[in-house]
Amino acid sequence: MKVKVLASGSKGNVSLIMCDATKLLIDLGLSCAQVEKHLELNNLSYDDITGLLISHSHTDHIKGLATFIKKTDIKIYIPKAMYKELENIVPINRCVFIEDEFSINDVNIELIHTSHDTDVSVGYIIEYKGKTLVHVTDTGYINRKYIKKMINKNAYVIESNHDETMLMDGPYPRFLKERVISDRGHLSNKTTAGYLKKVTTENTKYVILAHLSEKNNTKELAYNEVSQALLDKPIKLLIAEQDHESDLIEV
Repeated sequence: MKVKVLASGSKGNVSLIMCDATKLLIDLGLSCAQVEKHLELNNLSYDDITGLLISHSHTDHIKGLATFIKKTDIKIYIPKAMYKELENIVPINRCVFIEDEFSINDVNIELIHTSHDTDVSVGYIIEYKGKTLVHVTDTGYINRKYIKKMINKNAYVIESNHDETMLMDGPYPRFLKERVISDRGHLSNKTTAGYLKKVTTENTKYVILAHLSEKNNTKELAYNEVSQALLDKPIKLLIAEQDHESDLIEV
């Protein structure tokens, strides 16, 4: 399994998961044309993509979806309860409604139900040939039953949205600060570090920190907070960025 975050942040999120012939996109938060250019940089096109998974309906995760529907025949994989948020964009015949556990070809996927200020939001545990990736962003917390499922995986793409001090001392109005730190908001560096300390093991090769806030975080703060939690483990820690693709990781 090969993984690359094509873009991550408040302006748009897209991840590419490659499992030999089965290639998946998670979210389409850039324009359809921008994603096409990213694929070309990786010697791919939309013809190579097997399916698109949508984590939730906020614009920074579905910005390019309307054009994507017009330009491609690729299926959209979503929980059925999410469809009412997307029905004005996605024809029902383009959807594959997924259960908590499902497969796309020989890739096995389990949903993590996240807590965000939208009706339905999910993360993913993706397994292929005995290797497993956890992909979770946009959540105020992770339920303990999913923490148990996340333990001892090979790679993690996980939100590290804000530094708590920067957020509270920063320019956001009070209501927005309260939204970000709420149980339906976003994970802080500190919270993510605590989760990763619990779930990573000697079998974990990579962690990619994603969805960093431009105004309430820095790459250095996120890296330093999380790296301290992973000191005793041989894990390569990477930061996903808004305007640059991450390194390609392979597990």
